Amino acid sequence: MTLDSESKTDAHGKPLYYLEGLRSDLSDEDAPLLLKTGHLDQALTEAGTKAANSGEDPLDYLLSCWKRVGRTMRNMKLGDGENPRYETMKEVRRLCMSYCCFAVSMPEMFDASPKADNPLVKHLLAGSDSETGIDPEFLLEASGRFDDDDTIKETLVAAVEQLSRQLSKLDMNDDYKPYVTAMRTVVRYPKIVAAISESPNFVPEGMTAQNIEVQSTLGPFFRISPVQANVAANYFSAPRTRDRGFIANAQKALRMTLQTHQAELFDIANAIIKCGKKSREKMLDWFALTVNANHMRRAMRPDPKVLSTDGFMINVTAILDQLCDPFMDATFSKVDRIDVDYLRRSPRINIKDETKINADEKTSDEFYSHTKDGSNNFISEIFFLTVAAHHYGTEAANSQLENKKRELKYLEKDLQAMEAERERFLNQPNYLRMFDIRTQKFKDMVDNAHSIIHATQGVLLDELVQARSMQFMRYVIVWLLRIASGKNLPKEQLTLPFPDQPTDVFKCLPQYIVDDIAENFKFITRNMPWIVTSTQCEEIVHFCIAFLRSPEYVKSPYCKSSLVSILCYGVFPQNNSPKGILGDLLNGSPFCHKHLLHALMQFYIECENTGAHNAFYDKFNIRYEIDVVIKCIWPNTIYREILAQEAR
Repeated sequence: MTLDSESKTDAHGKPLYYLEGLRSDLSDEDAPLLLKTGHLDQALTEAGTKAANSGEDPLDYLLSCWKRVGRTMRNMKLGDGENPRYETMKEVRRLCMSYCCFAVSMPEMFDASPKADNPLVKHLLAGSDSETGIDPEFLLEASGRFDDDDTIKETLVAAVEQLSRQLSKLDMNDDYKPYVTAMRTVVRYPKIVAAISESPNFVPEGMTAQNIEVQSTLGPFFRISPVQANVAANYFSAPRTRDRGFIANAQKALRMTLQTHQAELFDIANAIIKCGKKSREKMLDWFALTVNANHMRRAMRPDPKVLSTDGFMINVTAILDQLCDPFMDATFSKVDRIDVDYLRRSPRINIKDETKINADEKTSDEFYSHTKDGSNNFISEIFFLTVAAHHYGTEAANSQLENKKRELKYLEKDLQAMEAERERFLNQPNYLRMFDIRTQKFKDMVDNAHSIIHATQGVLLDELVQARSMQFMRYVIVWLLRIASGKNLPKEQLTLPFPDQPTDVFKCLPQYIVDDIAENFKFITRNMPWIVTSTQCEEIVHFCIAFLRSPEYVKSPYCKSSLVSILCYGVFPQNNSPKGILGDLLNGSPFCHKHLLHALMQFYIECENTGAHNAFYDKFNIRYEIDVVIKCIWPNTIYREILAQEAR
């Protein structure tokens, strides 16, 4: 801005706005034609108005003024703390910030019409290094004024929520990075985080599962995933014509992209959690909302239209796994912080409708009706949320992947049948054209199914994510064995059998805790057994043998059969190990020598009746798996001697 009508540009060639009104006022007062601190309010208002009249956004102009003042202050030498020039620039900067807020909340002040979109959004997306972008200093100063001016807080919160709404319409094929970067920048400031988490849109009450990922503030950020149909089709174009090498390379590429995105999601979630108690509680509430609203993902035939997508839930599970890292040390020093009474002390997760390990609905309701006083610690909160997220997230996606493969086989058979019918219409051009259009639509459906399956497999085969998952399952195993045995594991030695009757706490735990351990380990041994460490092998073997040796602890025969499946999968030959990843341990461990054969033979008899209509067939599968394990250990003479002793 300038008071000289002859000056058109500044030293950098940028246009100057001539303040005719201010010059006229100064002339009327016979005052020198110099800008002083007392003239800044009028000067900024007039300059902003001229910017609006010339087609420039007043906020763009005022924000650039604020940045130029900031650069000038950084270049000034502050030898004397009371440098009058520096103090003047501080006041200029303060007023520029105020008028930036006016440009957002009251554009009429500059003769500009209000905009439908929040004007801060484009500046947040521009990046802090851009001339028009909002830099960290601006956010720091703006958040510092929250207590004095609610308008600034409301404007920033509205801008973040609009970022979220815009992102909900994008996927990985679009330019989504600026939105994630903007969110990561915003959550660095505790006051802004507190304001965002207090908004009703952060944890919307009564929101359905399919709307969480598009209407909650964080939902669209977690929704971004290569499992989305459009993105999968982009990675795996014409999937039926591609060889295994192309598919493997595409899956590797999408894993690298997803790992980067999940690292950014973790930064966002971790920043919110570390901001303070209130924002941490809100973050936990949001995670609880995602798992509680998606119980039907484990139904026999889940309806994807009313549930959250696989990509969204996989991201939620991956971030929760990372949030557990700080307390999952190798010595299990914090396992005692996982409170066994969490589920009776106003838990965030809802397990009312879940099958319990060894209790019917009446017994479970009676047990949980007796609540415990006190508050739950963060480790317990995040532990149980992560267990639930595995059940409704990655394990549900893995389960549905098998269903998608079966459905694809039927689709391909139907496509072959359709293509065989084409000859009937060769002499009828009109019908042939309609037939080809319908056939092409069906081919596109088959290609999309192939792409989604390849993308889901690529995401689930992420070694880094599965290694974290296996590390978390170690903690679940040790925690569960501590409750069942009453021992202070791992400091004390595990002894079998367990006490005659399980405690009520153990019996009323959700059965999916055991199921997910089994499913997770089976998936890893089938697809990436090399990531399982020797320590993890020992813990999983102790877990399986312990509950097979004490069958009264687990009610469901199918749940117990999954323990046999773990041992069976573990002894399948691998590339460098003819006895699999568990064979050497089963043959060399004194614990296994003492309890394994007895546990297997006991369940061999017990599986005669599983209580289901297909029990006759189930028992053959179970006994086959037991037979596979026994064949692996039979060359060991110790087991033969134990069998002879049992026979006597």
